[in-house]
This record gives sequence, C-alpha cells and structure tokens, in this order.
Amino acid sequence: MTAPLCLIAAGGTGGHMFPAQALSEELLKRGWRVKLSTDERGARYAGAFPAAVPREIVASATTARGGALAKLGVPFRIASGVLAARRAMKADRPAVVVGFGGYPTIPAMSAALTLGIPRMIHEANGVMGRVNRAFATRVDLVACGIWPTDLPKGAKGIYTGNPIRAAVEAYVGAPYQAPRADTPLHVLVIGGSQGARVLSKVVPEAIAGLPPEICARLSLSHQARAEDADEVSATYRAARIAADVQPFFADVPERLAACQLVISRSGASSVADIAAIGRPSILIPFAAATGDHQTANSRALAEAGAAVVLPESVLDVESLRRDIRAILSDEARATQMASRALSLGRPDAATRLADLVVELNR
Repeated sequence: MTAPLCLIAAGGTGGHMFPAQALSEELLKRGWRVKLSTDERGARYAGAFPAAVPREIVASATTARGGALAKLGVPFRIASGVLAARRAMKADRPAVVVGFGGYPTIPAMSAALTLGIPRMIHEANGVMGRVNRAFATRVDLVACGIWPTDLPKGAKGIYTGNPIRAAVEAYVGAPYQAPRADTPLHVLVIGGSQGARVLSKVVPEAIAGLPPEICARLSLSHQARAEDADEVSATYRAARIAADVQPFFADVPERLAACQLVISRSGASSVADIAAIGRPSILIPFAAATGDHQTANSRALAEAGAAVVLPESVLDVESLRRDIRAILSDEARATQMASRALSLGRPDAATRLADLVVELNR
C-alpha cells in the first residue's frame, strides 16, 4: 500500500520555508511521503529540506515586483502554474495539501481547491499574509503560529504554534548561562533571511559605546548583508570587540543556545526559535511588514517580560545601548527573561501540525 502523500506549498522566504521544513521532517517520521511545491526562487531556499522531499517547481508571480509589463503577465503565469499543479496532483494525488503562504503557494492551493483535496493553511504571523487570507475561508482549517491571529470571518483557526526545525529542536530548553561580572558575554544579532540594514547601522554603534568592562568580555555573532559586512566589522574592530560578521549563519540554533542575549527582527520563525530555546531578546519589528505583523509576533514575549520591543519609530543608538546594558548587567533579570521566553515556547508545534494533517486524511 502506497504511503499517503502530503503536498507542502511554500513561498521563498525563511518565514515560510522553516515551518514547512519542520512539518516535512515530522511527517516523514510518521511514514508519510512529502513533496514541496514552490517556484524557482523558493527552490533556492529549500536546501535544508530532507533529501526524501522532492521539489515540484511551478510557475507563479507577484504583483508586488516588476514593471507594468511584468504585472500584466502575472495572471497568465499563475494560471500556467495552476494547470501544472493539477496535472501533477492527478498523476500522484495528495491526501492533504498544506499551504504556508507566499505567492508560490497559489498554484497548489488553487489546484487542490478545484480537485476537492483536503487542505489547510499554516499562518506563521499574528496578521495573515495576503495569499493565506485569500484562501482562509476556502480550506478546512487554518493552523495559527501566533495566538490570537487576525482571521477573516468564517475561517476556522486552531492554535498550533510555529514548527521549529530539527536543528532548533536539539537545543530546546538548553541551560541558560546568565551574564555575570566575570564571564564571557555572547550576543547574537540576526535580521531575517535577508539581513537588515537598520540593524547593521544601529546595533554596532550601540554596542561599541557600551562600558569597557562589558566590551572586553563581548563576543558578537552578527548577521549582516554582504554589502554591509565590511562597515559592521570595522565598527566592532575599532571598539576592540570580537565579532563574527557573516551574511548567513548555518548554525543559528547553536549560536542562539550559547548567547546571553539575542537582538533580532520579530519574524515568526525567529520568535518561535527564541522561545523554544529560551533566551532574552531585544526585538526590532520590521516596520514595513504587511499589516505590521512583526509587532503582533513580538507581543506575547513582550507582555510576558521575556523581550524588550523597540519599534523602528523609536529605535536609536542610545535607547538600544541602554537596553543591551540593562540586560547584560542584571543577572537576575536576564535569567527571568530566559525563563519566561521558554515558558512561551511550543516545541511540539510540528507534532500538533502533523496531527491535523493526519486528521484531515481520515
């Protein structure tokens, strides 16, 4: 008997791909077959998916990029993708189709809708993305990574949390080494899958101005865009601060577990990882995020006292330096922040999500 197939449709960013990868890992453990449906851009972000997950590349497009001519071609590219997805599903019919958002999910979700295949959406953020919102009332259920999530009327939402990858799961609840006066201080700075220009400008200057007794013990891991890396490194070097500056860290979970403080955007996957491992954080929501969803993502950690949230509208060198110093100089506070973050973690989110997939197949 052929194992049931789950088709996972996801767009080409870490916020979509990381939860999709986590679900694929969990379903494979349960004996399911898994396929990934995405576009050419998304395929470039799928390198960490298990080798047992084949990629189906379908045509898709967005009206958010490109000139007038490119925008005119969007409906035709999407229609082509839907037809290709239908042909693939007829050849190897999925038991369930799960969409994680982004324009590359449109073909698979549309094809599943026309073929009457059980389907669900996972929404990672506290405010639904445009594509997920469009399908929210046309699926069997919406699994929510953040609670509460702003859902359209008529959509059935279930709180699962945001799945974490196996690489993160290995460090869930790792003991926190609180900052003390005589110990090294590790700080991790991450800005999403593309890095963040504002973090490259403000964070190094804020850290470089910390008291000498803190700077002497600091060890930085700073994710910076390639075009910003030299400037960021120079700022740390001038302040005699040890810093590893790279456009991408393949071992973020390990660095997160080792740090005393993380400074980060509040993308859904980042927030989920921080909570699952349990670390104090300073979160800087991306101001241009659709529906201000990164502020919604950070709310639970902030309200629990696990994170300090600095909106870009008030972010400056002095305020960031103040908050970094306050956390790294207060062992009790840092320990409490780590504990409260851990209490909000949902390391079993992938299990919860996989359970819903299995239920849809009954």
